[in-house]
Amino acid sequence: MKKRNLNKKLLIAPLAFSLVVPTAAFADSGEHMNHENKASAEASTSTATPAAELRITLDTALTEHAFLAIEAMRKGADGAEDFDQTAAALTANSDDIAAAVSSVYGEEAGAQFLEIWNSHIGYFVDYVKATGAGDEEAKNAALAELEEYKKEQAAFFATATEDRLPEAALVEGLTMHVDQLLGAFDAYVAGDFETAYTHEREAIHHMSMFSETLSIAIADQFPDKFENSNPDTPAVDLRAQLNYVFTEHAGLAAMAMQDGADGAESFEQAAAALTANADDLSAAVASVYGEEAGAQFSEIWNSHIGYFVDYVKATGAEDAEAQEAAKAELDEYIKEQAAFLDTATQGRVPAADLEEGLTAHVDQLLTAFDSYVAGDYETAYGSIREAYAHMTMPAAGLSAAIVDQFPDKFAGEAMPEEMPQTGLGGSESNMPYLWLLAGLMLAALTTVAALRFRKQS
Repeated sequence: MKKRNLNKKLLIAPLAFSLVVPTAAFADSGEHMNHENKASAEASTSTATPAAELRITLDTALTEHAFLAIEAMRKGADGAEDFDQTAAALTANSDDIAAAVSSVYGEEAGAQFLEIWNSHIGYFVDYVKATGAGDEEAKNAALAELEEYKKEQAAFFATATEDRLPEAALVEGLTMHVDQLLGAFDAYVAGDFETAYTHEREAIHHMSMFSETLSIAIADQFPDKFENSNPDTPAVDLRAQLNYVFTEHAGLAAMAMQDGADGAESFEQAAAALTANADDLSAAVASVYGEEAGAQFSEIWNSHIGYFVDYVKATGAEDAEAQEAAKAELDEYIKEQAAFLDTATQGRVPAADLEEGLTAHVDQLLTAFDSYVAGDYETAYGSIREAYAHMTMPAAGLSAAIVDQFPDKFAGEAMPEEMPQTGLGGSESNMPYLWLLAGLMLAALTTVAALRFRKQS
């Protein structure tokens, strides 16, 4: 493995936060803040407030939903042996989302949410089956069911939120989610794998933005429950950005390795999506530590992707010696990556801890791959979900370290004073439809709460 000397000067360079933090958030509050203001400043730069944890929980579960839904639809189209296990992973993810809902609104509301949520998954399954059978009538029937689902869900959400989220806007937001999943599936079936993976990444990102919206809405609705904390600060935004990119890496890596093992026609496009994800992560690093440091990180990070590819090739060739060589390279990568991040954060994330976490990441992906090749699909998808969830840890640790390293750069609150009435229509914001989907879980639960209140009254 080629060794790269760490440039410590680059890693502690002044920040260029154009990709991470809005400049307006950096207003100086003066040298003589009182105790209350200091406490507020500390809260605004924390990455681990109750509202932040809510946002990250939703981000992880909802982005995983998009990832697993698309992969399950592809497996269905291929008639793959592991379709049942992929579908089971998607069902387990739905249960996790419902559990998060229940933790806020109660078990009855969580159960009601789960029934509604799972219905749209069922309609996607109907669409996949109809596509496989070449049954246009059945495809149109599934699409019609999805249309009715969107209308019903939107009307339910609008009523529950007392029109905070307009029904028409909700339909438009739900349409975006449905169209992204169908677009990814249709393109895959047509052999347009580049478009398929573009839609997949868009769908995952869409759900990350949805989690931001939903967490803002819930924190606004129940300020006491979340200790008046804000899920939409520059510090939490950094953690959420890293969470989205890190977890997506785990999902894309696992599926690219499967494509490699299968000799799938889509392997090159799957690998390209994984590379694009790596570029996003490197850009995030560069936005904090500078372009040269970002390039250095990119070289190291991409090396471990290459070693996974080497392992996949060696497995296909039944070359045990080459497999062991790839594992040895991964062991060296772990040390180098840990040293880089230890240096970058000036020891705030110790190399020993990083090595332990990186080892877990490598082991999870290798276990998922080895189990897939062996036909043990239940273990394979258990490991994939474990790898996906595990990546929330480096996102949490690295974001906390960066904010602690540069606290002044992450000062400020980003929560809007009022909930906007719409989220579409040419806004210059980077969040064109975030508020539209806030009711996707919130409204169902609010309705249950309202019904309970009426009964009690």
